[in-house]
Amino acid sequence: MKTLKGRVVVCAVALGVPVAAIAAELPKVDLARAAEISGGRCALCHGAEGDSSSPLYPRLAGQHHQYIAKQLGDFKSGLRKSDTMNGMAQDLTPDEMLALGVYFEQKPTKPREARDAELAAVGRFIFHRGNEYSGVAACAGCHGDKGLGTDRLPRLAGQVPRYIEAQLKSFNTRARTNDNEIMHSVASKLSELEIKAVALYLSTLD
Repeated sequence: MKTLKGRVVVCAVALGVPVAAIAAELPKVDLARAAEISGGRCALCHGAEGDSSSPLYPRLAGQHHQYIAKQLGDFKSGLRKSDTMNGMAQDLTPDEMLALGVYFEQKPTKPREARDAELAAVGRFIFHRGNEYSGVAACAGCHGDKGLGTDRLPRLAGQVPRYIEAQLKSFNTRARTNDNEIMHSVASKLSELEIKAVALYLSTLD
């Protein structure tokens, strides 16, 4: 089924389809092994349920399993640089990476409350409409109106604000080059205010 997972869940529930049936669409993986790896490595920074325990690390709960597996593969190969993650992913097999992706995609998500409603409103505008005066494209054009992403583009809804800020700046400086090159152009046109506003707005989505 080629559609956004979040939308599939909403439509299926409305039609009376059990959520368990939706989960059956995910690849069959060794979730026990994923839970073991998560408990020994991931939980300290990303939280036991993938709900990040620090503003510095991304929330993994609800993220697309394909995207998580790709990022782990990129960390392992060195295509994506991280002092911590390059080592963490080094001995993971492709099956374990996929299992971790499925494990975290099934974890529940929840939005955060914006502490600055006016700043979040600016972020909402940029996310949905962009900035025609500086050439910034609307984020929703690729990541979806609700920030749910796709199997190739990350879910941004509910993500940790400071992590989003850091990644946008990494795209701008070309410190991060393992993903879509479009992000280099987009990030280079965002002001500091727009970066903080978009990051805050995204954290309020579910």
